[in-house]
Amino acid sequence: MIDISGSLMQFLLALIVVGPLVGAVAALLPAPPGLKGKSPDQAVLRHGVVVTGAVLVATLVLALGFDHSSPAKMQATTDISWIPALDIRIHLGVDGISLPLLVLTALLTFLCAFHSCFNMPKGPSPKAFVALVLVLEAGTLASFAVLDLVLFFLAFETVLIPMYFLIARWGGAQKTRAAWKFILYTLLGSVVMLLGLLLVGLSSGTFDMVALATDNGRGLTTTVQVTAVLAIAVGLAVKTPMWPLHSWLPDAHTAAPTVGSVLLAGVLLKMGTYGFVRIALPIAPDGMRTFAPYLAAFAVVGIVYGSLACLSLVRKGNKGDLKRLIAYSSVGHMGFVLLGIASMTPTGVNGALFANIAHGLITGLLFFLVGALKERYGTADLDTLAGATGAALYGRAPRLGALLAFAAVASLGLPGLAGFWGEMLTMFGAFDPAPGLSRPAFLTFMAIAGLGTLLTAAYLLLVVRRVCMGERREKGGHTEPELADVQGHEFAAWTPLVALTVLAGLWPAVLLGLTDPAVQKLLAGGTS
Repeated sequence: MIDISGSLMQFLLALIVVGPLVGAVAALLPAPPGLKGKSPDQAVLRHGVVVTGAVLVATLVLALGFDHSSPAKMQATTDISWIPALDIRIHLGVDGISLPLLVLTALLTFLCAFHSCFNMPKGPSPKAFVALVLVLEAGTLASFAVLDLVLFFLAFETVLIPMYFLIARWGGAQKTRAAWKFILYTLLGSVVMLLGLLLVGLSSGTFDMVALATDNGRGLTTTVQVTAVLAIAVGLAVKTPMWPLHSWLPDAHTAAPTVGSVLLAGVLLKMGTYGFVRIALPIAPDGMRTFAPYLAAFAVVGIVYGSLACLSLVRKGNKGDLKRLIAYSSVGHMGFVLLGIASMTPTGVNGALFANIAHGLITGLLFFLVGALKERYGTADLDTLAGATGAALYGRAPRLGALLAFAAVASLGLPGLAGFWGEMLTMFGAFDPAPGLSRPAFLTFMAIAGLGTLLTAAYLLLVVRRVCMGERREKGGHTEPELADVQGHEFAAWTPLVALTVLAGLWPAVLLGLTDPAVQKLLAGGTS
């Protein structure tokens, strides 16, 4: 779109990965006297906005300089030998698969930093909070930019400690239990994944993801591929999360501060599904083909299970927490992503990547909105919010109610919004899976996923009815007062997510034009 030299593109990608780490260190230092503003706390929060804003600008410039005529080609590459004896390299690059995830991560982190300037969660010093958010951003961006298996693992693990402390120190009720559950599940999964990555690297003689993808498993025996995929998939499935390895997610989301929930759902879950696409599919295709039916089966169970859990939470009298409900909805939505990947077809994998981005935008918006509700009501408990007749959000805070309804219908996959295309394409992929996979089995999986879309619509419409509709209640003989409607800073933080949800729904070719050539090359073993 704009002509940028290769060396500048390399610098931009390196800046995107390293910049947040430098910003995290700077956040812990005393603010210069002229930048303290009203208080040191405000200064460090503004510092977070500046650093994440600079990273977002660098990411957008990188996207503009990206050669959109060759999205299957790795661009902005840096390849430096790090540990020659094991052929471990500092290898960075971006293609049509990773570029949208880099932009999504940079955008959501910036919006979270901006939101925190006005709604800093209760807890210890903002210095530590900002530093942890920046380290989290660095680890996530690195996961999508590195092209070496060992570096991918290191980046994958970098995000765990910051998220643990964000939940444990700035979270709500049951935060310590939720944080420990999160760290234990993800660390145990990561240990198993590391064994699989080492098996691939040592068996093939290289940890370079591009070389391994080009080889397309030809240098690995079937036994090695099956063993490696089993180990790698366990670690990735925990992070995704896939049923039945999902139980850490509802607790983590319920306890996490708003910013933590947005980042956890919006970008951290994507690291698991990205690993399936970048590592498992091209590097060990025979092993992936062996486990694809089981992955698809777990995926559709997750779709139905997540929807049924949400229907239970939304029922009157069940004391369902709205944040917990959205967490269970993520289990279902990520089930569609895994179903598309399990089909091992360009259509299914493109649908999975599209659903990844759509889920990040829509669920990020939902958690922002639920955080605003919790701030106004003091709770996210559905029974408390709705009472006997409904919370009447349309009448008490009409713009907030309209945004919640918009996010809900986007999440259920309304045509014309981002949530529609990913789910449709993943089911198309299941309709005609890759050669060697059982079509009758995948047709069954597709039918079950279709049932999941109906259940998803049911619980989300019930949420809208209970929270947005209803009559204004009487308290002490007086009608309940209006709530504070959408504030200026909330409007600024949420508008980009609304706009991109509409844009992706009306113009899906923008995203599919990036991912499809890269997916075709990946599935073909590095050949266009």
